[in-house]
Amino acid sequence: MAYDSNNIFARLLRGEIPCNKVYENDHALAFHDINPQMPVHVLVIPKGPYVNLAEFIAGASMEEMGAFMQAVAETAKLAGVEDSGYRLIANNGEDAHQEVPHFHMHIFGGRRIMGRMIKRQD
Repeated sequence: MAYDSNNIFARLLRGEIPCNKVYENDHALAFHDINPQMPVHVLVIPKGPYVNLAEFIAGASMEEMGAFMQAVAETAKLAGVEDSGYRLIANNGEDAHQEVPHFHMHIFGGRRIMGRMIKRQD
């Protein structure tokens, strides 16, 4: 899939759409989700044009990858869930219900019981 430079995250990175920023570095931006699914629901996106994790790994420099993971860790700390615990989710592709074609990671937290990671289907 080709990167769509008009997706909502690309527009947000260009400053066309405002966000409730939590953290930013040279290679990543973290902001509160506009439709939170948990008490803490923050998105972390790389600033580069990557549709999914495979594109991020194939195209990002080691500096970009490191800065992205540093942004995830720092965002969890700033969101107040570093000590209590949090869940990271990156939906990649249609079967995973990726809604925005720009690689991103969700940080979920703020509630003790989040449930099982997945529901078994035998």
